[in-house]
Amino acid sequence: MALSDIAAGLSTTTEQRERGVASVDATDRDLADALDAVADDLPCAADAAALVVDGYVGGAPVDAAGHDADVAPVTAAKTLHRLGFEGLAPTSATGDRVLEDYLAGRVSRADARGLLSIPDAEFALATYVATHDPIDGARAIVEGALENEQRASAAKRDAFAETMPDADEFA
Repeated sequence: MALSDIAAGLSTTTEQRERGVASVDATDRDLADALDAVADDLPCAADAAALVVDGYVGGAPVDAAGHDADVAPVTAAKTLHRLGFEGLAPTSATGDRVLEDYLAGRVSRADARGLLSIPDAEFALATYVATHDPIDGARAIVEGALENEQRASAAKRDAFAETMPDADEFA
């Protein structure tokens, strides 16, 4: 058999098909699906809430997490508060007492704002946090979904571990 016989029927093309690793990553849906159970009590849709949580847990500040989820930063903070994240109120312990006096009708809104010295949006957030408790069980839902995502990510990382170079290879 000659080389021309082997090459018979072969042709070249000027196009090259792009070949890559096919992947399906549905981990971002796990949290959104889990939040469907409490979606009626959230200030935004479950999908947006999941994006806010992912961004915030990933280290983004509240306003950036909100922008990434296409919701206002105040809505992002309200969502995180309702889901059980702490430390989102823009007031101190003294500010909380002023806010309590305002909510009880002992201090006017203008006086409370003056005493707190915070912008309208922060005053509205502080009022929301003071008047809305975290949703019962929401924090457990979030933590469970995030643990599932971490397990899925670890499994994916382990599956591809042998394809990753060791640090010693570059020395």
